[in-house]
Amino acid sequence: MRLSIKNLLRALRAPFFVATATQTLVGAAVAWNEGSFYLGYFLLTALGVVLANAGTNAANDYFDHLSGDDEGNQELTPFSGGSRVIQEGIISPRGMLVLAFLCYGIVVAIGLYLTWARGWGVLAFGLIGVVLSFLYDAKISYFGRGLGELATGILAGPVVVCGAYYVQAQRVTPEIVWVSLPVGLLVSLILYVNEFPDYAADRMAGKRTIVVMLGRRRAMPGYIAIIVAVYLSILLGVLVGLLPWPTLLAFLSLPLAYKGIQGIRQFYGETPRLIPTCAVTIKMHTATALLFTLGYVIDKFLA
Repeated sequence: MRLSIKNLLRALRAPFFVATATQTLVGAAVAWNEGSFYLGYFLLTALGVVLANAGTNAANDYFDHLSGDDEGNQELTPFSGGSRVIQEGIISPRGMLVLAFLCYGIVVAIGLYLTWARGWGVLAFGLIGVVLSFLYDAKISYFGRGLGELATGILAGPVVVCGAYYVQAQRVTPEIVWVSLPVGLLVSLILYVNEFPDYAADRMAGKRTIVVMLGRRRAMPGYIAIIVAVYLSILLGVLVGLLPWPTLLAFLSLPLAYKGIQGIRQFYGETPRLIPTCAVTIKMHTATALLFTLGYVIDKFLA
């Protein structure tokens, strides 16, 4: 085992933490817009969410090693195929499992404190998040049939966004539930696009992702459908009065969505040429979430 800060960050896939933190920011921004915001609680929530993501990534590497998925993956990208620290002998499989439990342990400690400080609702969100993320790696992603993608969307949307809002406002509203939908869909989209490079390895390992079940060509329209659902949910939210009109700023990320659609249509079966599409999908998620947050900030000042 050659453990260093650099290898640790690589094992936990730290570059994805920015996208994870923005989900917390969206929930807190809605609460701030309503007059409820506590910086200390926000920072603790963000730390907990990031560490939960880190634990999920470590557990994912462990279980994909056990199944042979990562070992058999010959179509690697910077965004899929695992961190490769097990395959390169940097961290042992047992070390990765210990790392996952260590991250989850800190998350539990943060969750218990926030439960004591902000109410029992925090415990409910935390338990759902930790259990669902661990089961996703251990079982759900292998059972498949869309459950993995659904679990990811629920974790990133209703659990994280609504949970971050609850820590601040100590309640859940129809508005925050609606806000969580496009965020959850965008994270599901990140998982979905990375299932294309992982297709052969996932199929060999027995994972039943949507892309494995349908095949790359037939699964390609699903990427477009999720994008349409993201922007449609924002527009409908504004039209029915659940979202303030400045949240339409999120539509400024449409050029990234267009690039993603063009890329998946042309290169769904060519992993090296699909890498820019995987990258732009992450950028679309982060940009949309930040623009969504900005919309709530502007609405606050216009009120």
